[in-house]
Amino acid sequence: MSGPARGGAVSTLGRQTIDFCQHLGGIVVLGLSVARALVPPRISGRVLLEHLYQMGYRSLPIVALASVFAGTLLTIQSGAVVRNLGATSLLGWGGGFAVFRELGPVFTALIFSGRVGTHNTAELGTMTITETLDGLRALAIDPIRYLIAPRVVAMVLSLVALTLIGNLIALSGGTAFAMLLFKVEFITLFTSLAENLSPLDLLHGVVKSIGFGVAIALSSCYFGIASRGGAVGVGRSVNGAVVSSAVAVIVLDFLLSQVLP
Repeated sequence: MSGPARGGAVSTLGRQTIDFCQHLGGIVVLGLSVARALVPPRISGRVLLEHLYQMGYRSLPIVALASVFAGTLLTIQSGAVVRNLGATSLLGWGGGFAVFRELGPVFTALIFSGRVGTHNTAELGTMTITETLDGLRALAIDPIRYLIAPRVVAMVLSLVALTLIGNLIALSGGTAFAMLLFKVEFITLFTSLAENLSPLDLLHGVVKSIGFGVAIALSSCYFGIASRGGAVGVGRSVNGAVVSSAVAVIVLDFLLSQVLP
């Protein structure tokens, strides 16, 4: 590699590293500001319910549809192997373990990020570009407490609820296909699930969902309020929010899997 080309690559890497550190620092600062705004919590119940409806309830159909197919695909892929090994009694445990601890939280978080996170970034980005946030500050209204904190709380609560509902739907779909395709009795699947799994497995996924929800909420809000450059800048912010949220989900999944029992 020639000298100018090598210098250009190093310059690009350095610029990307600086941008990453700036974004990470901005998200951390925003998170601290939201935590300060929530002590004591003074969120309007009407605003919170509206966000829960928009972010949680309206996301339920796509999460339910995806969870059905995720559960059935898990059963199809694992059922053939389990049947060949003569261990169909473990099918319920294997499906429940995968759904509760990994498939449910991660799959739902990625769908939630694509639907809710992008919309949140675009909405806040539009407010930033049109100077709505500056107008709130001029009226002595804190945008963090008024706009950001309710969205963060609503996104975390919505993701946890959607994950629990998605787990139930995925297990139901997987159970139905196991009974139809592999002729496994329902009582066998239920007994395998009940005897080999504990509430700790479900709690494992819930804790992950809380972490994913915080990461997605802060990333989408940060890129929204950091938008610059008109409509093109809002588009770049949405792209940055999607990428950062997906990376945060994968990294947190790895870290939490190492820490949680």
